[in-house]
Amino acid sequence: MNVDIVRSNIEQIKGKNYHFRFNGNRNQVEEFNGIIKDCYPAIFIIESKKDMKIRSFSYNDIITSSLEIVDLKK
Repeated sequence: MNVDIVRSNIEQIKGKNYHFRFNGNRNQVEEFNGIIKDCYPAIFIIESKKDMKIRSFSYNDIITSSLEIVDLKK
């Protein structure tokens, strides 16, 4: 998987509600629901539904499995 494929996939799900699981440093795991608001060449922006926080992630976070995206319809 390369960055261009991930970027294309993220752009296709932009504006839809998803569940995100971020595996941070030192075994810290953060889970939240949100919407992908914007896509840029190196990062994309997620707005959390619950606390209205804006978070940014790189496409490499998905490639390295630091960020997982789960469809809420399943």
